[in-house]
Amino acid sequence: MFKIFMSTSIILLLTACSAKAIDPMEFAGQFKDKFSTEIKGDGIKLFVYSAKLATAADRNVTDASANRPPIDRRKQDARSYAQEMRDKQEFLELWTQQVQVGLDKTIAMTGYCKQGFIELSRYIEPERGEIRGECNDGATDEDINTFGR
Repeated sequence: MFKIFMSTSIILLLTACSAKAIDPMEFAGQFKDKFSTEIKGDGIKLFVYSAKLATAADRNVTDASANRPPIDRRKQDARSYAQEMRDKQEFLELWTQQVQVGLDKTIAMTGYCKQGFIELSRYIEPERGEIRGECNDGATDEDINTFGR
């Protein structure tokens, strides 16, 4: 099965403009990720990168939204509902960018895929995401020593 190689923390900056380049250092502490690797017997290198937003408990803060009453959709007008949907879409786009940045930085820091990788699957939803991939390069003895089988 996959071996867990690295777990880091990064933050999602909700006010970032989607056109602005994302600096992962701005996200420290709000985002948890995990990079799992597997090297097959024939040298194929696989990985799973998963990420989720850290909960208030993970960050040791109290969640002010827990005390808010739920939104009564029957009282919400169409304009505010449309704005809420746009905000959710913008959040999902920012989140997708952050997951990709996290994967790119993790691959660069670990040196796992020296010649890039092929994305096998991607699943992104609000507050969590997962990208599975296969490296373009085969495992070297050094890779096996570093990442195991």
